[in-house]
Amino acid sequence: MGKAAEPNVVPLCDVLLVLLIIFMVITPMVQKGIDVKLPETTSEPGAAPPGLLVMTLHKNMKVDVNKIEFEFDKVFDWLRQQYSTRQDKTIFIRAEARVPYSKVIELIDIARGAGVEVLGIIPEYFEEEN
Repeated sequence: MGKAAEPNVVPLCDVLLVLLIIFMVITPMVQKGIDVKLPETTSEPGAAPPGLLVMTLHKNMKVDVNKIEFEFDKVFDWLRQQYSTRQDKTIFIRAEARVPYSKVIELIDIARGAGVEVLGIIPEYFEEEN
């Protein structure tokens, strides 16, 4: 009888080790994320620093900024006017639970276009009653 043919696995192991090293080097460079700043706690719950702007999107597509109500498409001009003179370019956004997510993203884009540099999202679940 003849010799049994056996595959040579040494070159295959070399190739696999090289690929493993390449993936180990490239993987940390490919990862992307969003930088998150956690809020600092205050001694009094609900106490907000003076000058803080909180923008709320309601299910009727009205926007209020610190209880001043605007139409959705009119808030950009007011925000641009406010942030042209402010040193602290931070705003917090909250939205009612039934508002479509696309509208929240659109509101974030409006705020960024108006000069907001730091944007915080308030993860509070709320629903308004009619």
